[in-house]
Amino acid sequence: MMRRWNIARLFTIIIASIIGVGLLYLLEGQRMDESTPSPIEIAFSDIPAWEEDDHSAAFVAFHRSCEKIVAIENARDGKSDGKMAPHPLLSVCKAAVELGTNVDRSSARVFFETRFTPHRLQGKQASGFVTGYYEPELKGSRTRSDKYFVPVYAVPGDLVQLYSDSERAKRNHEMTAGRETADGMVPYFDRKEIEQGALEDRNLEILYLNDWADAFYMHIQGSGRVALEEGGHARLGFGAKNGHSYTAIGKPLIERGAISRDEMSMDAVRAWLEANGDQARELMWENRSYIFFRELDRSEAAIGPVGAQGVALTPRRSLAVDTSMHKLGTPIWVRSHSLDLHGQAGFSQLMIAQDAGSAIKGHGRGDIFWGSGSAAGDIAGSTRHDAEFILLLPNR
Repeated sequence: MMRRWNIARLFTIIIASIIGVGLLYLLEGQRMDESTPSPIEIAFSDIPAWEEDDHSAAFVAFHRSCEKIVAIENARDGKSDGKMAPHPLLSVCKAAVELGTNVDRSSARVFFETRFTPHRLQGKQASGFVTGYYEPELKGSRTRSDKYFVPVYAVPGDLVQLYSDSERAKRNHEMTAGRETADGMVPYFDRKEIEQGALEDRNLEILYLNDWADAFYMHIQGSGRVALEEGGHARLGFGAKNGHSYTAIGKPLIERGAISRDEMSMDAVRAWLEANGDQARELMWENRSYIFFRELDRSEAAIGPVGAQGVALTPRRSLAVDTSMHKLGTPIWVRSHSLDLHGQAGFSQLMIAQDAGSAIKGHGRGDIFWGSGSAAGDIAGSTRHDAEFILLLPNR
């Protein structure tokens, strides 16, 4: 379960020099000194460029989160034993749902300003770091063949989750899932064992891809849109993790001298994988972590990829966070002076915490969802910037 909404305990900062979510995983950034800076309440007028943002776009993304929060609370209404507190955003979300999504820019700004109070971190460790991720587009088939031979598996029935997905980041170096045997709980099959056939003949295959590296990168991003050989598309979302810690594959390439630190990038790693055949498979096997997927139904797939909160992600408005520290659905102002992707200096806009990731650790870390396809992937791979995060906390 997620921690209670205790601001004094929320803040753990990670400062890393790593490249995008893909390269973040490939290099596996190291933790720096951690601290718990005191948050201070500020005014919206103290947020640089606040009035320049398109708050209606942020409100649409927030509305999606609110629909989920209200639906969950309604489903458990009358069934709770009183031990679980309501979601801290519940009352605000009820108001948002009542408004609908047809809210103009000015009205959306008023909504956020009247129902939230911004909080900024203080202290030497108060600076944050932002990376990016995207939904890759791949080619595949429902039928295994010489061309399409890499299986994408659904969640196995014998996978036992030991911790909730909200704790993925802080427990990345622990066994978070396993399987029951006559001798008790044991680690689940790792990447090498699965790719060598540990799950064959169990009818878990959703579809097949044509490249091991494509599958590996889809695991890193946690979702994918697959153009099917038979026609049409399938959209895949995160289902579960096999419980093994993530091991970066970019770091050993630097250590071996295969790629210099200055030349390290997602493209450089991918080029090495494509050029090195069996060595590439063995390198990817060093990352024992493996992701299982679920296929989104037609209505979900039509909207977009789904994040950890169970809502469709919005390009440039959805943020992946450490969910052991942030409640999903929380509005977070992200400002980076060095992130320049809009033809103007810096990046400043309101985002919504709607996703999670094992490498997103600490309060001052975020991963911007840039969208789908190669263009979004290029942006995601180049997003590696210092940033400021300002929490919008609901008024009492």
